Order: sequence, then structure tokens, then C-alpha cells
Amino acid sequence: MSEKKIKTSSGIEIKEVYNELKSLELPGEFPFTRGIQKDMYRGKMWTMRQYAGFSTAFESNKRYHYLLSQGTTGLSVAFDLPTQIGYDSDHEMSDGEVGKVGVAIDSLRDMEVLFDGIDLQKVSSSMTINATAPILLAMYICLAKKQGADLKQISGTIQNDILKEYAARGTYIYPPKASMRLITDVFEYCSKELPKWNTISISGYHIREAGSTAVQELAFTLANGKAYLEAAIQKGLDINVFAKRLSFFFNCHNNFFEEIAKFRAARRMWAQITKNLGATDLGAQKLRFHTQTGGSTLTAQQPLNNVIRVTNQAMAAVLGGTQSLHTNGFDEALSLPTEAAAKVALRTQQIIAFESGVADTVDPLAGSYFVESLTDEIEKAAWKYIEIIDAKGGSVAAIEEGYIQNEIANSAYQYQKDIESGDAVLVGVNKYVDAEGLKPEVFRVDDSIRKVQIDQIIKLKAERNGLEVEKALDDLKNAVKNGLNTMPFIIAAVESYATLGEIADTFRKEFGEY
Repeated sequence: MSEKKIKTSSGIEIKEVYNELKSLELPGEFPFTRGIQKDMYRGKMWTMRQYAGFSTAFESNKRYHYLLSQGTTGLSVAFDLPTQIGYDSDHEMSDGEVGKVGVAIDSLRDMEVLFDGIDLQKVSSSMTINATAPILLAMYICLAKKQGADLKQISGTIQNDILKEYAARGTYIYPPKASMRLITDVFEYCSKELPKWNTISISGYHIREAGSTAVQELAFTLANGKAYLEAAIQKGLDINVFAKRLSFFFNCHNNFFEEIAKFRAARRMWAQITKNLGATDLGAQKLRFHTQTGGSTLTAQQPLNNVIRVTNQAMAAVLGGTQSLHTNGFDEALSLPTEAAAKVALRTQQIIAFESGVADTVDPLAGSYFVESLTDEIEKAAWKYIEIIDAKGGSVAAIEEGYIQNEIANSAYQYQKDIESGDAVLVGVNKYVDAEGLKPEVFRVDDSIRKVQIDQIIKLKAERNGLEVEKALDDLKNAVKNGLNTMPFIIAAVESYATLGEIADTFRKEFGEY
């Protein structure tokens, strides 16, 4: 069977890969600068994974069905703040935050509603959750079992990246070493039970949103990745097995060529890092990543300008070889995206995929003097940071000392100064400003949903078997004390309908809070 020929609008045939210089490496070959697959998007288009979640599980479920009907190819779940830091909706700390920046999940019952009518064996899901990642993963596993799914076929990603929380984002619960234990428990459990599941998404996104430069985002993310590799190796896990299930999550900002070069350098550096730590399998040396366009680059002023920003950033991510992509809604500087903005964001990806021609050949910018040189420069600058972090004893030590946080803060301060002085131009903000602002429709989440969630928790606690819950939580406590893998015990607690807060509190009692 001959492969379908791909041509330009003038009938010129496009080759799968262009390689004028004999010395230039090929895609799909170590060190993967040019992409991790030989044929990239000619073989499989990137996953159009739109991030969504707000209010109750019922409301989010409606948005998921809408996105799937519009052609999204993977789901990505946003959780509210109480869920992220291990509080049920009825906890006093949850007041005013339930369902605001994501969906409220208090128990397996909410998870059942969230994915109602969605076949977990067919759709790949990504969950942006860190401190409570093992609990949400356990809920997903329990739901998949209830659907009769084959766990060996379930695919998706749990963010599970706690180091960047200490460095940039702040939704941690337990001390770093205890958190690292929970993360490696997930690695170990999934390597046996969920072989297709990505057990961590090592995230540069939030490091960049906190104000880092592109080079810092790259260096700090890979340094964190290295710390996870070392922790797993110490636990006795085989790098050739577990490293295949690590994925990365990068930001894509406005400087088109810098972002493309950053992604190319990232693959090359990770291949080197994994190889140095003993990975011999090509699959374990490949850096696979999801990209989200830059939330902090969006402006509340002239919000329609954000459509152009997002398009520019999405195009850079694709030219940089991303495996999966989320495009932000143009109204996200004002609120969660409206349905109309979410649709434009998805259509942006579809137009790039099927109309622009950039997916027709692999790594189309390879061999550009500028792009190759910039890739080298970014790599060199990132290695310098990694050397400093290594000298401090690695990421955990560098974070405990405040080094990474300070570097990010200094960059954020410098950027703000550049905007205020006009040295950096932000269209519609410090140049080409409109006196008349648009008054776009804004998406609001009603506070009354906390009452809905609290009523559900009361009902759940009345209906479940209290003794069963107590025993499951007690078993979990003993597993923590005795150094056992906690995942099977979390799953048992979830199946007895223990709440997220009850499970997180069991860990709080054993580990303490940070």
C-alpha cells in the first residue's frame, strides 16, 4: 500500500523529512532534537486536549461532552483549589473557593458524575493535580473498574509534580520528602497495574507562569525531572521501564523562534540526562510533552488580540514537535473561558492541523541557521543552571534553599520593569492602547454550588458503611507507618466512599504539613 502523497496547493510534493546535510540527525533517533517519532504528525496528529473543569461534576461533564462533540481528542481536568489541597467542600478553608478554578471532587461519587457517559478505555484523560494526585488517580482507577475497563489499556496522565509546587505554585500539603514518597508509590503501582498511564507530567508551565524565562523553565523542569528519576532509581525501579511513562508539560509564550528552539533543546537534553542515569531503551530516553499556550501572556485589554497570541504560540508548539496541545480561550484574562471562546480555541488547533501545512513534514525548521544556532544557545544556557542545581545537591535541596524561587522572582521583576519602562511592548497594554475597552461576556461560577456539594457529602456519609470507611482509613495509616506502597490502600478507601479530605487528613496526621 503506497502512502498517500501530500502536496502543496500548487501541486508540489512534500517529502516526509528534509535532510540536505548528511551530518544532520534524523527524527526518531537519539538525541531526538528533531522529534521523537520518525514521521511525527504524518503518522499521528497531536492530541487536541482542551483543559476544562468548573463548578460541580455535573456541569463539567456537560462541557466535556460539548468539547468531545466539537472534535477534541483528549480530556484534561481542572480541579478546584480545595480539591488540590486536600479539603472537602464542607471544610471552612473551602469557603469561597468551591468550583471556582476547577471542578469540586469530594468523593468517588463526584468522579462517577464527572465522567458519566464517557468511556475511560476510549478517551485519554489528563488530570492537573499534584498534592492529592494519588487520591484522584485512585478515584479514576475505581471508576474505570466499575465501567469494566481493562486497566492495562487505560491511558492518560496525572500531573503528580510536587517539586514545581514548592518552587512556583504553592498547592503542596506535606513536606518535600513525604511528597516524593507518594509520587514514587504512584510510579511503582502504575508500572505494574496501569502500564499505559503517564505517572507524572513534569511541569515547566507553572514555573513560566510565575515569571521565569524560557531558559529557566527548561532548566528547572529538567532538573526536577532528574530528581524524580533519581528518587525512583533509589526505590529500586528500572529506569528503562518507568522513564517511558514520564511526560512533560511546557508553556509556550510569544517569542516564536525561542519557543521552538526550547522544545528542540529539551528533547536533546533529556535524552542525555536519561542516558547518563543508565537508560539504554530508546523509549526511556524520549521526552514526550504536552503544551499549553501562555496564560500569563493573555491581556484583559483588547481580549480579541489573544486569539492572535494563542495562534502564534500554538503554531510554535507544533513546529517544536509537541505530542499534545491545549489552546487558551481569548477571554481567560477575565474569567474561565466561555463556551464560545473554548470553541474558537479548539478551532485554532484544527485550522493549524488541517489548513496550514505545518504538519505535512517533520521538523520543518531544521537546518535553519537561526533555529539550529538558537537551539544550541538555549541548551548551553540551561545546562549552566542544571550544573548549579546539581552542585547544591539537586532540585529538592535547591528548592529547600530557595534558590529556584529567587531566580524566578528576579526574572518576573525584570519583565515587569521592562513593561513599565516600555522596553518590552505589550500590544493594547503599553502600546496601541484603546480608550474604549470591549465589554466581553464573562463566565461566572455561582457560590451556591458549595451548598450543593455539602448536601452531597452529608447524603454520602449517611448512605455509606461507616465501619468500612474507618477500617480502610486505619489500614492506610498503618501502610504509611510501615513503609508500604500506599496506592492499594488509597484505592480501598476510595471504594468504601471515604472522602478526599478524610484520606488527605490521614496523611496529614502521619506526615505533618509543610
